[in-house]
Amino acid sequence: MARTAFAHDAVIAMQTGGSPNAPGAAITVALCGGWDHPPPCPLAPHYVSNVRTGETVTLRVLFATEAENEARVRALIGGALETGRLTGPDGEVATWQLRSASPGEIRADEREHAAHLVAH
Repeated sequence: MARTAFAHDAVIAMQTGGSPNAPGAAITVALCGGWDHPPPCPLAPHYVSNVRTGETVTLRVLFATEAENEARVRALIGGALETGRLTGPDGEVATWQLRSASPGEIRADEREHAAHLVAH
């Protein structure tokens, strides 16, 4: 079965001083079982970008999976963000609060990256 690229957008309120990379790591743990694993990601190769503005972090998740797995992947992403917490490998705990999440559309400037995710 062929993979298709998808996008997912979310906005979180991040604790002061918390790493904006922590929610992306939580997504990786949810999708792959851990953030340190050999490629490829088993369920959905993915990429998470973030933009922090004060305590607000806007997340953009690109992922590739089979169409029948789309809802499952989105549910795993949502669940990871709803937990609002990740303990990093250094033992530091990052916390956040999910403000919004929704499916997105692959933008023209993301097509090449999305194609790479589909191929892997």
